[in-house]
Amino acid sequence: MQRQPLDAGQLRRSVVESPELSFFRHIDVVETTGSTNVDLIARAGEPDADRAVLLAEAQQHGRGRHARTWVSPSRAQIAMSMLLRLPGIEPASLGWLPLLTGVAVVDALRATAGVAAYLKWPNDVLIDGRKVAGILAEVAAGDQGPAVVVGVGLNVSLTEAELPAPHTTSLTLAGATQTDRTVLARALLTEFARRFTAWRDRNWATTDLAAAYRERCSTIGAEVRAELPGGRTLTGLAGGIDDAGRLLIGDQAVSAADVTHLRAEY
Repeated sequence: MQRQPLDAGQLRRSVVESPELSFFRHIDVVETTGSTNVDLIARAGEPDADRAVLLAEAQQHGRGRHARTWVSPSRAQIAMSMLLRLPGIEPASLGWLPLLTGVAVVDALRATAGVAAYLKWPNDVLIDGRKVAGILAEVAAGDQGPAVVVGVGLNVSLTEAELPAPHTTSLTLAGATQTDRTVLARALLTEFARRFTAWRDRNWATTDLAAAYRERCSTIGAEVRAELPGGRTLTGLAGGIDDAGRLLIGDQAVSAADVTHLRAEY
């Protein structure tokens, strides 16, 4: 299969020429790397690292939540990381950053690729119940103060035979109207910049962000099984998302878990 490379020149120019993408300081594209998250974490101490973006045509050691690997053929996905500083934010609010990223990915895919994307708590992006994108946020420390690196892995042109697991999919398999990765990367970054800027300008208040997240999250109202840290399992109706971004199952608030949808109520 002929897969086109990302247009690195267009992405770099967009930082200067596009009002929406001027939020980012620079966008770099590499042919291959171990992990874009790891690469940006290593740069956290650099003065100009804030709002840096790194994309790779292929990742050899891409990571998801719980150290799961995220690997695909070269040029078949978007593997992208962003380094961000959040001055003045309360530590308890930092957990909203990957959720905000999930909202941005859903909105970009709906508008640009024409797919009915939605969120599974906390930040998996699904189409027709199958995962098309994952998000991983990691805290990085450096001389310039703490930062967070947010990675996005989006399956674009993978075939059924190339999918990493049966419950995954790609934009091509989902019948997306747009699969040009440069166009998609611009859309993801534009939507993220818009959401992040609004959040920052509201002094990191989460009321509007939480409302947007709840509106796009299909876990709410579904019967779920949550595998909690320590091996405990919790099953019940997901009643909502609280103001801290935790999933409410029955009378319990869950901050970290692997969640499986058992039966949807929508």
